[in-house]
Amino acid sequence: VPMVAPGNVQVYVINSTLAKVNWDPVPLKTVRGHLQGYKVYYWKVQSLSRRSRRHVEKKILTFRGNKTFGMLPGLEPYSSYKLNVRVVNGKGEGPASPDKVFKTPEGVPSSPSFLKITNPTLDSLTLEWGSPTHPNGVLTSYILKFQPINNTHELGPLVEIRIPANESSLILKNLNYSTRYKFYFNAQTSVGSGNQITEEAVTIMDE
Repeated sequence: VPMVAPGNVQVYVINSTLAKVNWDPVPLKTVRGHLQGYKVYYWKVQSLSRRSRRHVEKKILTFRGNKTFGMLPGLEPYSSYKLNVRVVNGKGEGPASPDKVFKTPEGVPSSPSFLKITNPTLDSLTLEWGSPTHPNGVLTSYILKFQPINNTHELGPLVEIRIPANESSLILKNLNYSTRYKFYFNAQTSVGSGNQITEEAVTIMDE
């Protein structure tokens, strides 16, 4: 098997899901056989928004021939990763380079995990929601938009409300009675808004 590890491993984080890794090629005489390529082992150490550590699955990308760089796609935003590089010949892999730590920046969150509308009265509705399964950063706020729908399915004026990120329910007051409303709801990080979920609900006709 090869004798030495690739040197001078450098990681360049391009965005929240993509990084580039560079390395110096090993001297050919240390390959001790036919140079097949380089393997990059990389794994997520932890999410920076959740302190939980779980079973770590190492991923491997193989770059054929005497390449000296490779791209790592499909990373999770706002996470800490480690990687190392090894040279490969027909017999197997050489030793690993020292582990390099890198962090991906924040991304936009996934959609809120649920939106439930309860307790209709003549002029109010209660909204409850769950935080995104993948916050992909620090949540800064939720954005709620809603508008009435009339009997001919025309949409009325759109109202927008910004809700603090630590809230999980809201009572909407001063609504019209016996009116159907359409709701659009999403979460935000400093990078931007995630996917929205939609829901409809009706205020009651009379007490």
